[in-house]
Amino acid sequence: MEKSAQLRERIEQLIRAENLIEPGGEILCLVSGGADSTCLWHALGALGYRVSALHVNHHQRGEESEEDARFCRVVLGAEVVEAGEPGMSESELRDLRYSFAQSSLRATGHTASDQVETILYRIAASGSVRGIKIKREDGVVRPLLDLWRDETRAYCLAEHLDYREDSSNPDTVRGVIRGEILPALRRLHPSAEENILALARERPRLPRGLEGALLELLGSQRGSKSVDLSPALKAVREYDRLFIEQTPLPLEGRVRFGPWILESELEGLQVRCFKSGDRLAGRKKKIQDVFVDAKIPRSQRSSWPLVAEGEEIVAVPGIVAAPGYENAVRAIREDDQ
Repeated sequence: MEKSAQLRERIEQLIRAENLIEPGGEILCLVSGGADSTCLWHALGALGYRVSALHVNHHQRGEESEEDARFCRVVLGAEVVEAGEPGMSESELRDLRYSFAQSSLRATGHTASDQVETILYRIAASGSVRGIKIKREDGVVRPLLDLWRDETRAYCLAEHLDYREDSSNPDTVRGVIRGEILPALRRLHPSAEENILALARERPRLPRGLEGALLELLGSQRGSKSVDLSPALKAVREYDRLFIEQTPLPLEGRVRFGPWILESELEGLQVRCFKSGDRLAGRKKKIQDVFVDAKIPRSQRSSWPLVAEGEEIVAVPGIVAAPGYENAVRAIREDDQ
């Protein structure tokens, strides 16, 4: 059991380092019945968190799906929700799972192995090395992202925990990566997975086009030049001076603001970035405090969209709206995973 205790300590260190769950706090585990989510459910309980479980039965694999649901209900004490139908895509099923219990802090069993598979897929599909977020804006956290899949299986074995195997895994995108691409990469180098994981731990880089434009902007100190950083931010160089200029974006119908898509039917609204001293309309609360309470990383606050009517902030998408504006703005963040 010593190895199990060491693994739980690693989980706890990540939780504390990233402030994922309050000490002794409530957490709802989204469980499939597999080794990863079973390990998550058991380890968080052993660490003293108040754990409950939810399983979404998508009905994708006939009787096997029903057995998964029964296992989660009986063994993990999970509430089982019936949702989904055969033929839905992986992304549709993921969005469906995350649509439940949104008022609760939820945890998923994503591991470092899932992180590597995600990075490989995105490299191939979009040229991006963006990985799985350890903390989503909608209250989903990933406490196992420092563990490998074989470690969660070993934990279940050591703790005498049964778990389910998904027979459909080899037919998924992840199954192709897991069964074909990763074995080939390991033949190239035994540390291939660790090296790929290191990409997710690097500091984020600017998109290639924007990075190139900024390098060009900084490459010469002759004359004046500017480059758009986002719909509401512009980098301006005037000879040897460089500064950021903020310009509001009219919220007319449906607009894009960085990774956000915002939509409103109200007239006279604008989207802009945060400025020191901003407050939520109708309240004394500073937007800075809104970000802190919502645990938005400091690095994201300066580019987070604020919806304004004149000088008043009426909504902080994904977090809060001023009284009377609760349903005024619809917001979707495209990079949520």
